[in-house]
Amino acid sequence: MPFRPSLRQLEYVVALAECGHFGKAAKQCHVSQPTLSVQVGIVEENLGVQLFERTSTTVLLTPVGERFVHGARVALAAVGDLLETVAKHSAALGGVIRLGTPPTFGPYFLPRFLPSLHKQYPDLKIYIVEDRPAAIETAVAEGTLDCGLGPLFGERSLMFVPIGRERLLLGVPANHRLAKRRAVSVQELKGERLLALGSGHQLLESVQRLAKASGATVIDDYAGTSLDAIRQMVSIGMGCSLFPELYAQAEFRNAEDVHLLELEGWSETRQVGVCFRSTSGRVAHFQELARRATDAALELGIG
Repeated sequence: MPFRPSLRQLEYVVALAECGHFGKAAKQCHVSQPTLSVQVGIVEENLGVQLFERTSTTVLLTPVGERFVHGARVALAAVGDLLETVAKHSAALGGVIRLGTPPTFGPYFLPRFLPSLHKQYPDLKIYIVEDRPAAIETAVAEGTLDCGLGPLFGERSLMFVPIGRERLLLGVPANHRLAKRRAVSVQELKGERLLALGSGHQLLESVQRLAKASGATVIDDYAGTSLDAIRQMVSIGMGCSLFPELYAQAEFRNAEDVHLLELEGWSETRQVGVCFRSTSGRVAHFQELARRATDAALELGIG
């Protein structure tokens, strides 16, 4: 392989060309004069050319030296541009993030989270994919998504950074026997019919645990595909269901057909956070994303 000067050697050569003096060039490069002199000599020896004409008072570039110095400046400038691009890329959390979030969480969290994140990292591009938590988990593990944002993920190969917890509220029809109450005990739900989202949603597991604790029944002949569908089913008296806090705050503000109740004697919440591959080279980026998400969660009252 032909000799290739190091970047540091190129810097020495350029500095000597600019200063015309070994001592001044060494000072500019923050090295000793012998070090700079030896390194320039190594470049000339290995290239088989004389780059500088040395006199007792000054140092002059030879014709081939002029061409070499021009090329060295171009190469150093290109490396500088590359490093600057990488620095900007790092400052923007990698430049691009493919983020998965479930529709039961993302639409109610992202409007508070994304504007502040964009203000802090204006060059960062985020591509959002909505899907079931289980599907997001798989996509992150396989690398088709960079990270996930939402309810607790169970894939052990992924790193999960918690950002907050959502309360789970019970929604009942407006004409339900418990509708005029502010809170009910778990025991009062014995015999009730509970609606749930389909498989792949953490809320299904929460509804199943509530049914077990209270003696209620999970309706298993229909699984909702969205919280909006579940809410509509509750409104027409098909059963009751659990709704996470952020969804409830946004969608039940003026609702009259469904009433929300707090559950006494049942402290289960929905933990939310950021998940990503622990083997990723961008762990620091996703940890910073989690810190920013934690701030948004605190502002929303779920931190």
